[in-house]
Amino acid sequence: MKITALRTYMQRVDERPRLLVKVETDEGVSGWGEAYNHGPDHALVPVLEYMFRQIEGVDPRRVEYVVRRLLQEARFPPGAIGLAAISAIDQALWDISGKAAGLPVYMLLGGSVRDRVPVYCGVYTAPDPPACRDLTQEYNDRYGFTAFKLSPYRRDLYAGRWGNVVKEAADYFAEIRSIHPPEWEFAFEAHARIFEPRQAIQLGNALAPYDPLWFEEPIRPEYIPAWGHLRNQLSVPLATGESLFLPQDFLALLSAGGADIVQPDVCVVGGLAQMRRIATIAEAHYASVAPHNPMGPLATAVNVHFAATHHGLKLVEYKPCETTWCPDPYLPVDGYLELRPDRPGWGVEIDESALGTDDYVHWERRLPIRPDGSTGYV
Repeated sequence: MKITALRTYMQRVDERPRLLVKVETDEGVSGWGEAYNHGPDHALVPVLEYMFRQIEGVDPRRVEYVVRRLLQEARFPPGAIGLAAISAIDQALWDISGKAAGLPVYMLLGGSVRDRVPVYCGVYTAPDPPACRDLTQEYNDRYGFTAFKLSPYRRDLYAGRWGNVVKEAADYFAEIRSIHPPEWEFAFEAHARIFEPRQAIQLGNALAPYDPLWFEEPIRPEYIPAWGHLRNQLSVPLATGESLFLPQDFLALLSAGGADIVQPDVCVVGGLAQMRRIATIAEAHYASVAPHNPMGPLATAVNVHFAATHHGLKLVEYKPCETTWCPDPYLPVDGYLELRPDRPGWGVEIDESALGTDDYVHWERRLPIRPDGSTGYV
């Protein structure tokens, strides 16, 4: 079997752009993968076309060989766009390998260690408590979710005193707790918008009395020692990792004692092969893995197979959404995604005809502006 073609589809999930990749072979077996859209989105397509020339004619079942080759032929670390492209290729090759063997991908990885995959619902904002209760109840009724992720921010971070931001976040969480069943879990994502670790410590510890599932990515990822200091001063579980790329990044983070839970993204780090290396590093440091996955049904399918095989899993992020191009997505039942042992590859179908007609949507993060006119972090 040989790789003969690579096709890209600039698509959407709800109002966010997504890039799907199809790899074809000379035996008629094809596979699908998804790249993370860091932006600029259209930069991914020529990178993927260039990488295809490096792997054309190779047996697609040599996934480890292909990933190593793409990483090493880059000469310098490939960075966010390069690794996102490698992620999509890696995923497509695993899909081909599973289909060629007639097995789910998780069976190629040593089989499942769990019967179903626990998920939490990404809400991402901080709705007023009554509206939040309506939303969480709707998702509980529909999918059985009992774990959710919110934002801790109830105001503009830069408009007013930081102490008020902290107090309002604590008061908000107290009310959220009071109107929900005590068994339900709530994580809070600070989205790397806090520059000073001291402020992150204040915010995280203000949430602590109400028992958050975790406090996620409060500061920027670049300076690893700050994460060790942060975790030592927090009274809540600290989670991070969506902005890290390489296994070595996670090794540095965990060696510094900088996280309780790591959150690699299989569409960011170079695919499933790299994801499993990161998970092994986490397990050796007694850190759980909660994959970052604010994506669509294809990325979710890939995460199901990773999660099925990794014993140190915490939860998988899940964003309820609809697409025109995936008619049979994994959908939560009682807060879990069920495995599909009778479906080879990723276990989902991609409607290529829909990919040809659905429109790509342009999206950019809104950059906050502080009162003095300088820029904040998104």
